[in-house]
Amino acid sequence: DRPRVRLNMIASIDGAGSLDGRSGGLGGPADKALFSTLRSQADVILVGAATMRTESYGPVLLDDTARDRRRQWGLAPVPPIAVVTRACRLDWGSPFFRDAEQRPVIITAASAAGQDRARAAQVADVILAGDDQVDLVLALRALGELGHDSVLAEGGPGVAALLASGDLLDELCITLSPVLTGGDARRILNGHQVEPPTRLELHQVLESENFLFLQYLRR
Repeated sequence: DRPRVRLNMIASIDGAGSLDGRSGGLGGPADKALFSTLRSQADVILVGAATMRTESYGPVLLDDTARDRRRQWGLAPVPPIAVVTRACRLDWGSPFFRDAEQRPVIITAASAAGQDRARAAQVADVILAGDDQVDLVLALRALGELGHDSVLAEGGPGVAALLASGDLLDELCITLSPVLTGGDARRILNGHQVEPPTRLELHQVLESENFLFLQYLRR
C-alpha cells in the first residue's frame, strides 16, 4: 500500500555524513553522475526541509537523454520534489519553487499554522500526514495515491532514520567517499534507533575515482 523507497546517501570512510555541514562536500564527479542517474529513475524525490535549505536545493535538472527515457516510461520529463516539513515555513519565493518545472509537494502536519499551509498551497501541492509530527507512513501512502510508484529519498539523516525505523526502506544506495574527516558530523541515519536492526543484502558494488558505490536491498 505504498511506493517503493530507495534511499541515496554519502558518507566518508570514517562514517561522517557531511563535511563542513554539507553532504555535497564529500562528493565528486562520479558521485554527481550517479546522483543524477538515480533522480532520472524516480517518480518523486523526497527530502527533509533542513537538507533542502543546507544543500541549497533547486529544481531538478536532467539532460535530454534522461528526459526522453522518462517519457518512454510514461513519466514526466523531471520528477517533482516532495519536502517534509512539520512547521511548513519555507522561502516560498525561492528558485526551488519559482523555477520548478514540476510543481513541488509539501508534506506537513495538521499542527502547522493554517496561513502557512495556505501560502504553501499557492506554489506546491500540500499533503497533510499526521497531527503534530509528519507521519511518513501516511506521507508515502499519499504519494502512492498520487500515482507515484518509486520514491527516491535523499535525506537528510533525520528523514533517513525515520524511514529506517519505520521499516519503510526497500533499497539503500550509499556512496563511500575516499576521505577521512574526523569531527562530530552526524551519520547518514540520525534519530530513532532501528529495532531490531535491519539486515540488508549487498546487491552491487561499483568503483570510480576511488569512490565506492554500494547498493543494498531488503532481504
